Amino acid sequence: MPGHSGHRLLFCQMKNFLVPVLFLVATLWAHADVVSGKVVRVADGDTITVLDAQLQQHKIRLAGIDAPERRQAFGQRSREFLATLVASQQVDVETDKTDKYGRAVGKVLLQGRDVNLAVVTAGLAWHYKEYESEQSPSDRMLYANAEQEARDLRKGLWLDPAPDAPWDWRHNGR
Repeated sequence: MPGHSGHRLLFCQMKNFLVPVLFLVATLWAHADVVSGKVVRVADGDTITVLDAQLQQHKIRLAGIDAPERRQAFGQRSREFLATLVASQQVDVETDKTDKYGRAVGKVLLQGRDVNLAVVTAGLAWHYKEYESEQSPSDRMLYANAEQEARDLRKGLWLDPAPDAPWDWRHNGR
């Protein structure tokens, strides 16, 4: 039965071709998109607008953190801190998700520095544990440790012994 060995050979050749191709497609699909551009607006402590080279605006929600709302205690300080870091600066945003408001959710990098982590380290945002499963294990650990250290040092919003978490503040309709 010469036909069987010919089919088997063809199958093996196709398998040897398809497996690497499928792996490559899966790898590319799994990687985040990168939005690069100038920060033209800082709405609050965890939302910015980036203008790319094609003059398209991208509203960005900083991943892994939740900052106080603007009318909440420390909300204005959180926004001002983020603005001092990124306003009018060129940033790269690693994003692979869009939230229910149409904002890209991502990690903002300024010259390779994780801006999201910097806000938590300053004590001006919580590590958003509800979404920590979307973070890499190393980012999850870095953000959790940064929040704990800010709490221990009573930095920023942790000056208040029991600050109102933004998700509770929003839930209560304030």
